[in-house]
Amino acid sequence: MSKPVSRPPIDPELELAHTALAQQLPSGMTEAMIPMMRGDSPMDVTDETIAAHGLVRKDHTIEGFEGAPIEVSVLARADHSGTTAGILNVHPGGMVAGNRMTGLHSLLPWIVEHDAVMVTVEHRLAPEFPAPYLVEDCYAALVWMAGQAAELAIDPGRIMIVGASAGGGVAAGTALLARDRNGPRLTGQVLIGPMLDDRDRTASTEQYEGMPPWDRVSNRMGWTALLGDRRNTDDVSVYAAPARAIDLAGLPPAFIEAGSAEVFRDEDVAYASALWAAGVQAELHVWAGGFHGFYAVAPDAAISRAAVATRDAWVARHLRSR
Repeated sequence: MSKPVSRPPIDPELELAHTALAQQLPSGMTEAMIPMMRGDSPMDVTDETIAAHGLVRKDHTIEGFEGAPIEVSVLARADHSGTTAGILNVHPGGMVAGNRMTGLHSLLPWIVEHDAVMVTVEHRLAPEFPAPYLVEDCYAALVWMAGQAAELAIDPGRIMIVGASAGGGVAAGTALLARDRNGPRLTGQVLIGPMLDDRDRTASTEQYEGMPPWDRVSNRMGWTALLGDRRNTDDVSVYAAPARAIDLAGLPPAFIEAGSAEVFRDEDVAYASALWAAGVQAELHVWAGGFHGFYAVAPDAAISRAAVATRDAWVARHLRSR
């Protein structure tokens, strides 16, 4: 008989929200569930919410990977003036779902407070568009953003990239591409519970098998959709799975966060350590008892308020100091 896997517990204040979440979601996402995952989500920000923050949205069609058209949305204050910082957002969704309006609730205040301009990108999704489509689409959006700096009223030397979950992994890969291609110079990367490693070898992947919202089974599905038979082989690009990168020197400062009770915990800690070893400034937070996306599922919990406040403070220091 196998020994039960020990794992850090969920924060008591999050238990009720997680129990409700477990009743709504299966314990492991499979490829057959992708159409369901692509349905409407409460994580998607509406135009009404955007307007309520005093923001305006403009949509643009740009050239993505190999010249194919993709959509981006530009969000800015209605009274935006002067030249300010830019934020490129990469949405979550396990590499297979989500859209450019997914998961923006906790990011909109950055635009309001700092009069920043956000570009959020509708990159294509796996498995129909496997690697390198996702990261290449996002890099194309970064190049477009920097090229349109005057029209967007942003400083091309003050662009920060942000991504949560799968979006965090794609954002990290985009930062690597920008460095290696001598592309637009990012001033920071905010990686929120990022999905970085396809190899499925950490302790936290074992600990959180069978626990929604994103467990080991779901993670394998997402990576397989992105990489196919290449998953967990030597034939995987560092831009698709940034945890595989050996050389992290020259990357922009990073803010990395995870919960102690989630699959991505150990790969996120390892990535922060690798950045430090390469001489890159990184700030790491592992929230005790936090499950994946806890801050969005239970925003009023003390741990969620602390996590969002800490993230907001890093962004504020970063944007004000550059």
